[in-house]
Formats: sequence, structure tokens, C-alpha cells
Amino acid sequence: MNHQTRVYNDIFEMLPSEENPSPMVRINRMSPSPDFELHAKLEWLNPFGSVKDRAAWAMLREMEEKGEVGHGRGLVEPTSGNTGISLAAMAKARGYHIRAVVPNKVPLEKKVLLKIAGAELDVVNDALCPAPGLGDGSINIAKSHAKAQAKKYAMPNQYENEQNVLAHMRTTGPEIWRQTEGKVTHLFVSLGTCGTVSGTSRFLKGKNSSIKVIAVQPTEGHDVPGLRNVSQLGVSKLFEVEYKLAYARAMELCQTEGLLAGPSSGLIYEGAREIILRDKKGFGVMIFPDNIFKYTSNMMKHIPGLATGNEA
Repeated sequence: MNHQTRVYNDIFEMLPSEENPSPMVRINRMSPSPDFELHAKLEWLNPFGSVKDRAAWAMLREMEEKGEVGHGRGLVEPTSGNTGISLAAMAKARGYHIRAVVPNKVPLEKKVLLKIAGAELDVVNDALCPAPGLGDGSINIAKSHAKAQAKKYAMPNQYENEQNVLAHMRTTGPEIWRQTEGKVTHLFVSLGTCGTVSGTSRFLKGKNSSIKVIAVQPTEGHDVPGLRNVSQLGVSKLFEVEYKLAYARAMELCQTEGLLAGPSSGLIYEGAREIILRDKKGFGVMIFPDNIFKYTSNMMKHIPGLATGNEA
């Protein structure tokens, strides 16, 4: 592979690393303060379309090294979409079958993309983002498949797999440190499985313990796929943003900065904006998980005038 000419032997060589980082773009017209440089790390430019490429590849690679997949044994995984899409595309490219257990409330676009990527779907009546320990929810259903059909399925289990954290310690953290030349003072992230915030912050705080890590959560009752509210996490209160602003800010990022960012990115931007207005000075990095294309149906629901008439 050659990162300078960008010619690769296969799609996996394009996965992000310190030598081949996902790009960071400065926020200009929507910058809250002239004394606070703010950048967005565009994770949708990863080869399989989201920040979850990192954890999916780390988990799959470890399973291959341990001999847990192959010879007729594929994967089963609960997902709100992005991890499943990444895993499905990677698994099929490696010759493995995959079954994804998906909450019914996940947008249609993500369900279709999972099928396009090659996953067999189980759509279940579950919360928007699978949560550990909830009876017959997505996670326990996937575990049941892995246990009852052990010869057919292995379960990466992003919710308990340490590779989810280590992937960001090895890639996202070092990338940000190098791209900002160590100037980063604030890291802004959303919460799902918490692998991104845990791994990235662990690396960055190892470099500079004074770096502030701000985890932005949507208000309760949200419909932002893949994200959790504090009541869904069972942890102390975190920085909270009205979830409908996620869609409004995503729209603004698309039309003002040219960044076709999804609603979780809109949520992160709004959290960053409020912190920057408070702190005034610094150098911030927002991790934008994916783009807007998977959420057009949700955007039509929340942004007046987007529907053409037939869809409304």
C-alpha cells in the first residue's frame, strides 16, 4: 500500500491509522469563538462509512487470530446500525456470513444498508440503541444465537469487547495528537458503547492530563440512533443537549460548513458550542461519527419543509 499515491491492494488497507488518519476540518462560519479553534474529525470518510470501522476491524481481526471465525462459522451481533454495517461489509469481504440483531426503531436506511452489506437481519422490538441486561433485547437475543448455534455463530459483542476501546487507543487518539501537533485542549464525543470516548481519552490524557473530555448526551426520549441518554447508561450526569437540536445543527452543518454530518454530529457540535462559549479559548476536536445519508427519514420528521409532499 502507498498512502501518498492512495493505491491499495484491498479495502482493509484504507482503514484509518496514525499514518492514514481520517481527515480533520476546521469549523469556520459556525465557529463559536475566534479564540477557540474547532475542528471536526470526519469519520464517515473511513472506508465503511463511520467511526465504527475502527472497533469492527479490531474485533474481527482478533477473532481471526483466535480462529473464532471461518470454516462455516460466521458472526452474530446486536447493533443500532453502524457497527453492524462495518462488520457486515468486512465479514462478507473476508468470506464470513453475518446475522445482525437490530432494534425496530433504527431508521429504514440503516436496515437497508445492513442488507446491502450482506447481513441477515433479525428486527426486534427493542430500544433504539441496544442496552446490556434488558431481558429479550437485542444483546441477549444475539447471545442466545451464539450459544444455541455455536458452530455457526461467534459474537464479537461490541458492548463488552475490550477491542472496542483499544482500537481508539491505537488509532483515533494518536491520530488526533499528531494532527493537532499536541495542541488539543478539548475533545468532544457522543456516547454509545463508550469505546470511542474511553479509548481516545485514555490515549490523549496519557499525553496531557489537562485535556478536557466532554461527552455529549441527548435528552431523554431521543431518536438519535446509536446514542444513549444518561438514564440508559446508568452513570453520573453528563453534558446534556436537547435532542431535537441534533437534527437542526446537522442541517446547519450541511448548509453552512458543507459538512454532510449526521444527527449525532449535530449533537456533538451543539455541546461543543456551549462549552466553547463558556471556556472562550482552546483547541477543540469533535469526533463526527457518520454522515447524514443514513438519516434522511428522521431528518424529514424533524426539519419542517424537507418532505417533498409524497413522503409526508
